[in-house]
Amino acid sequence: MERKRKDAFAIWITGLPASGKSTLAASLEAQLVERGVDVAVLESDALREKLSEHPRYDEEERDDFYKQMAYIGALLTQHGVPVIFDATANRRLYRDRARQMIPKFIEVYVDSPLATCITRDPKGIYRRAREGTLTSVPGIQAEYEPPPAPEAVVHGDRENACDAARRVIARIEELRYL
Repeated sequence: MERKRKDAFAIWITGLPASGKSTLAASLEAQLVERGVDVAVLESDALREKLSEHPRYDEEERDDFYKQMAYIGALLTQHGVPVIFDATANRRLYRDRARQMIPKFIEVYVDSPLATCITRDPKGIYRRAREGTLTSVPGIQAEYEPPPAPEAVVHGDRENACDAARRVIARIEELRYL
């Protein structure tokens, strides 16, 4: 017997650390759940704890981690589970790889000035970069490559997350992914 599945969509929320990605992801998840859409949020820090026994955050480890993350997201969408990636993914290659694997894919760029991100710094990563205990923080020691043509841009320094989430959902509907 042939099984029929409808591929689900994936949203990759990218931006500098502390730009507002997680706040947007939480608002998107809540609004989608209100619509009856059960979505999986793949948050990079939580997933990295499971997939990388001793994360180094160097280019090799990041490349491997984001390959795994993209694979998990692709697998979920192939089984009808919509996915929100909450991950900096500082190189375009990481996000483009996921785009190639997931037919219904949108990239959301949370554009926040580095100074705002440094001021927020909820996890203390910019402070630790300044102290020298972290050596590959995107935007400081590691390059962050913003998406050249994201499906949506959110201004994390001045835009309300609920309003931004509504705009992202409108974009998903416009693309007929929802």
